[in-house]
Amino acid sequence: MQEVLTAADADNTPRARLARLILSTPFQRAVIGLILLNAVTLGLETSESLMARHGGLLRTVDRALLLAFTAELALRIYAFRTRYFRDPWGIFDLLVVGIAWVPAAGPFAVLRALRVLRVLRLISAVPSLRNVVDAMLMALPGMGSIMLLMGLIFYVAAVMATKLYGGVLPERFGTLGDSLFTLFQLMTLESWAEATARPILAQEPRAWLFFIPFIVVSTFVVLNLFIGVIVESIQSLKAQREGAQAMEARAEAHADAAVLLEEIRALRREVAALREARGGG
Repeated sequence: MQEVLTAADADNTPRARLARLILSTPFQRAVIGLILLNAVTLGLETSESLMARHGGLLRTVDRALLLAFTAELALRIYAFRTRYFRDPWGIFDLLVVGIAWVPAAGPFAVLRALRVLRVLRLISAVPSLRNVVDAMLMALPGMGSIMLLMGLIFYVAAVMATKLYGGVLPERFGTLGDSLFTLFQLMTLESWAEATARPILAQEPRAWLFFIPFIVVSTFVVLNLFIGVIVESIQSLKAQREGAQAMEARAEAHADAAVLLEEIRALRREVAALREARGGG
């Protein structure tokens, strides 16, 4: 992931002052407040009775929030210039706000329904949520391997279930597709006993030899592997960022020590020059 946008400019230009304002805590809290308000208004718009009574007000608030978000992004682009477009979260914000500007009529009108994605800007506005999403993205390679393993288990189990129990419970195991869906339902433990296992056990008493191992492997083993990969990714990301912060702190300490050493040397030279002046006098 790209580094979070920072106001590295140490000067006092308008752009640098604006960058510091944007990264300040009050400004960030104000943006979060607007996002939460937008989430509430978008939820209220789903109520037909509220829209009948206060539809005009809700639409006005929505347009005002859209203008506020657009102005905020414009300020960010002005303050950070090309650095803004190098940050994936900046591109994400730009896309979700840009979708809301799609006209309500025309071939792209369906995208207007995606304006609720503006609520997802809360992820980019809250650092802890960004960390979780970054960790999940880092975990994708490991999760891909687990998904491949789960796919193999499901396929083998579905073929077996179709051949073993297709005639006993055809509405659930009649075809390979039905078996795959039923096995997914078993993995989630949603009414697996009453709707699936017991009807088959009534005719096939040894069917538990299939259902119990499948549930144990798919639910308690494979799904926990997903959790383990994500937790490990979060810990690795935290360690990387702590290491980067420690290196930055050491670099700043080294720079401060170098400045202090240079000042001491300059002071020694001044003292030596004073002594020579006194001695010459």
